[in-house]
Amino acid sequence: MSLPMAIVDFIPVFLFLTAAMTLLHDFYHLMSKGAYALFGGGLLVIFTAGFCKALWKLLYALNICDFAALNTAFFPMQTVGFVLGGIGMAGLLFFPQKNTVYAAVPAVFKGTMIFVALTVLGTLSIWGGLADIAGKMKKRDIMAVFIVSFICMMGMGYLSAKDFSQPLMNWIGEGVNIAGMSLFLLGVRALHKAGLETFELK
Repeated sequence: MSLPMAIVDFIPVFLFLTAAMTLLHDFYHLMSKGAYALFGGGLLVIFTAGFCKALWKLLYALNICDFAALNTAFFPMQTVGFVLGGIGMAGLLFFPQKNTVYAAVPAVFKGTMIFVALTVLGTLSIWGGLADIAGKMKKRDIMAVFIVSFICMMGMGYLSAKDFSQPLMNWIGEGVNIAGMSLFLLGVRALHKAGLETFELK
């Protein structure tokens, strides 16, 4: 684990945080309190998971310690975040604002397939929901940005199953992750400029 790679790992984390803060600002008038809490909580958990993993890499690269728990917690934390965020997005798109469906945080299992499935569903709900909103705002170019970003997210998931002990695979993964988060932030900012803060879903 090289120090430059560890530092670069923080880039997509803070790109995501910037996009999340913009969405939370713009969605405040659209979401019920329940959906907003689920969505905001989910985004916060996703950010925390990414930050913890990046911090683990930095501590390891600096030869301070191998705080493995920070890395081990990443997958289940990220999954819970995507599930909560996805439920919040579903509450915005499919349920009346005063009748948002609440859901409990799923239990943490040691198996990985449940995390993969739930993460994909949560990601699809958040990214797909944003693409749908872009379409309703007649912004097909922004819709395309979210679709490409989603493809990058799925590509990152595929790459994470590869041998990341090889530096080349790490750099490819970082590149795909940064590209996906950059497009996500670009799409979110574009929706913000297009008037998402005052847009009304019909």
